[in-house]
Amino acid sequence: MKYKLVAIDLDDTLLRDDLKISPQTIEAIQEAVKKGVTVTLATGRMFQSAAQYAKEIQLDVPIITYQGALIKNVLSGEVLYERLLPYDLTIQVIQELRQQNKHIQIYLHDELIVESHNKYVEKYSKASNVPFKKVDDLIETMDKLQTKPLKIITIDEPEVIKGMEKEWQTKYGDLAHVTISKPDFLEISHREASKGQAIQYLAQSKGITMDQVIAIGDSYNDRDMIEVAGLGVAMGNGHPDIKALADYVTKTNNDHGVWEVLQKFVLNEE
Repeated sequence: MKYKLVAIDLDDTLLRDDLKISPQTIEAIQEAVKKGVTVTLATGRMFQSAAQYAKEIQLDVPIITYQGALIKNVLSGEVLYERLLPYDLTIQVIQELRQQNKHIQIYLHDELIVESHNKYVEKYSKASNVPFKKVDDLIETMDKLQTKPLKIITIDEPEVIKGMEKEWQTKYGDLAHVTISKPDFLEISHREASKGQAIQYLAQSKGITMDQVIAIGDSYNDRDMIEVAGLGVAMGNGHPDIKALADYVTKTNNDHGVWEVLQKFVLNEE
């Protein structure tokens, strides 16, 4: 069997635009698992959000969440890998976003925390199917809980986010992983928290080499996992830059693109 691990992004990849997984794709994933292939999710979403889809597919595996900051088993809850943002860097990022009057959301103990109840967090909460908690002060809350965030997100118009990414890559690129997930999301996480690093960790833990890995995604936060995988796949609806570096471009998320990959490279493998 050529491929032993398949890592699949959620939004705009496994999920259709209606945030559902097509029945035929679920069936193909389950067939791949029966064949002995490890199929996992690799998403920027929170664990509690991604786990809902993993359970729907009946996956009992570690899934990659928070852009690679947390690898945790769906059913047992065992944490295999966790990278929290450094405390001083977190303070610096929050204070800078406050000065720019930007929306800020952080993630503490797998809970979504904000200072402002606004359209951004309402839309995010609805799409992710997770509640959010409003607090008076993010830094005080972090100190009270005695923890650090898995990541920080700011949300704005795509052209604003693109400009911020360039600026923040220059400013924080050596200290953190800075990436765009959706066009209006800029995400900051630990520098060892990327999907590519997480997939390499997970593969190594299972004795799987990277040439036995398929990674499927659509956006900039999928870039490094597509690059390190033996077969890097971009969705037909993916960003042109991501499609350009992929080994294979499949159909769109609304046209069973993940199903096509599994059929072509896993289920019908000679």
